Amino acid sequence: MSKVETKVEELIEPIVKSLGYKLYDVIYEKEAKDYYLRIFIDNEKGISLEDCEKVNNAITELLDEKDYIKDQYFLEVSSPGIERVLRKDWQIQENIGKEVEVKLFKPFNGQKTVTGLLKGFNEENINIDDVELPRKDISLIKIKYNW
Repeated sequence: MSKVETKVEELIEPIVKSLGYKLYDVIYEKEAKDYYLRIFIDNEKGISLEDCEKVNNAITELLDEKDYIKDQYFLEVSSPGIERVLRKDWQIQENIGKEVEVKLFKPFNGQKTVTGLLKGFNEENINIDDVELPRKDISLIKIKYNW
């Protein structure tokens, strides 16, 4: 996580929690010429547009007041979705036993994408179907939903 993401997460997590949601992730990134602050929220019932609006309204003024981000940016509040990205250890832990798709920076056994059952992880590796993939070689891990 970037410094901005960490500061924003620490700032808004108590507010998100007080509204009855779990702060799933905070991502600050540049796309083309625009910057985006993406806030992902979750709860057991799922996330509606009204939930996103409620969180957006609760955090906007505080984000403006703290002014952690000097560039102009777009604030987006949404659900992490059914094929959610797993960036943090607690997210990986919560999804052990589920099917995941792992994208790699360089090929493993001739493939840059590995799909399988998430069996476990440690500081250096992610275990997919009893195959150890080095975390440093992973660009993305997400839940694989069979539509």
